[in-house]
Amino acid sequence: MKEFVYYPKNVCSQELHFEIEDNKIINFYAVRGCNGNLKGIGELLKGMDIDTVISKLENVTCRGSRTGDTSCPMQIALALKEYKANN
Repeated sequence: MKEFVYYPKNVCSQELHFEIEDNKIINFYAVRGCNGNLKGIGELLKGMDIDTVISKLENVTCRGSRTGDTSCPMQIALALKEYKANN
């Protein structure tokens, strides 16, 4: 199992933590951000293939983000793309 931390940009969450094994998310949690929503997303991500997660979340935006053109879900997708590029 590999642990991976990503520092998202232009959203309220400050850190995204992943545990990944065999291309599947074993665990996820975020530091700061919308606590309930991110806990719920973390539960949904458990056991999911990272490629599936990327395809589902990469185009989700949020008006609450600093720029309006990203979101915590999109940052999760970007994090997983970075993970894949480096592993």
